Amino acid sequence: MNTHISTLLALALLSTPMAARAENWPSWRGPTNNGISNETNLPTTWTETKNIAWKLTIPKGSSTPVIWGDRIFVTGSENKDLVLVSVTTDGKILWKRKIGPEARASIRSDEGNEASPTPSTDGKLVFTYVGTGEFCCFDFEGNQKWKFNAQKRYGNFSIQHGMHVTPLLDGDRLYLSLITNTKSGHWVIALDKMTGEEIWKINRESDARGESRESYASPILWKNGDEMNLVVLGADYTTGHSLKDGSEVWRLSDLNPKSKYSTAFRIIATPVAEAGELVVPTCRGGIVVALKSGAKGTIKAGSEYEYWRINRGAPDVPSPLIHDGLVYLPRENGVLICLDAKTGKQYYEERIGSGRYRSSPIIADGNIYLLSRDSGTVSVVKAGRDFKLISNNKLSENFTASPSVSGGRLYLRGFSTLYAIQESAK
Repeated sequence: MNTHISTLLALALLSTPMAARAENWPSWRGPTNNGISNETNLPTTWTETKNIAWKLTIPKGSSTPVIWGDRIFVTGSENKDLVLVSVTTDGKILWKRKIGPEARASIRSDEGNEASPTPSTDGKLVFTYVGTGEFCCFDFEGNQKWKFNAQKRYGNFSIQHGMHVTPLLDGDRLYLSLITNTKSGHWVIALDKMTGEEIWKINRESDARGESRESYASPILWKNGDEMNLVVLGADYTTGHSLKDGSEVWRLSDLNPKSKYSTAFRIIATPVAEAGELVVPTCRGGIVVALKSGAKGTIKAGSEYEYWRINRGAPDVPSPLIHDGLVYLPRENGVLICLDAKTGKQYYEERIGSGRYRSSPIIADGNIYLLSRDSGTVSVVKAGRDFKLISNNKLSENFTASPSVSGGRLYLRGFSTLYAIQESAK
């Protein structure tokens, strides 16, 4: 079966009115892996006592909840174990399963733990990956189908702030990028989702030095002309790979210019794609590039394959959004930048809050939802060229996980609390 058949069918179903009202959220950035929801009538204001359908104490972590039908899956740390938790959409825990022992209870002090990569699901199986390298597959009843440790298979990780990369589920495959400061190589890997067995593995070459060899960004798919490419960002480059064998189709360079080279150029934010365009962030407020469909070969600054390139504004942690011809860059310092998707023209740069912003925002029902790590505040901003702050909503939690949307609800995962937020909930 073609690896994209299930994805295409899912996209077709999402175009129907019923699916738009109750879509699944099967992966970190939603049904189309770009942080966009088709649902409507979502809440824009709430408090601890208003519009909360339910809240539930769960094992501590930073992974985003994934949702299929009436089931929610989330990973966390409990009693020195990393676990997968199955929750019903009415807020009841069905079961917990051990993935493996945790190695570090916290990462970068209060930033998170080893339950940071997000699970994914195809509606029958749930795929979990955690910071220790344990990669597991469970069915919806909690039965383990396969398991392996990526460090034992591909070499020990060497990454300062822990493994946060989320594997990408597409069709019958899982894609994983391992770009750490290790001598064993930088690997891009395709796995059979039914068995966990390797389909192909390529060594992704780089001349990056120091911390710049480390990447926390997750792989995504981009339709580049007539073919789908796997996009991998990190170690000074962005590369596009053939899904057939992993071979490199194109390489975007000049992200960490040699003339002013930084050995601390580690990438955290993940690129975002839509038909015809790929937006590539870097880090620390630096370069952002928008690529055109048809990219091939080595792509340098000023290439014909670039829509635009700006030298400042890159989010350091949250990932960007593309929607209705606009690009949104959510900075880690609480600033939101809006650009024209084809020209890079800036429409606004506005502060939405203070403190650290770690989660990647989503767009749903015409609004952008942005979460502050420190204040427990979720800001709702109207999507569009003109900045309009609709609301600031504070809860008694800290947020680094990204939001999920399904069945008319917004799901917010704090470090140890899962909230289901619904308009007019009692």
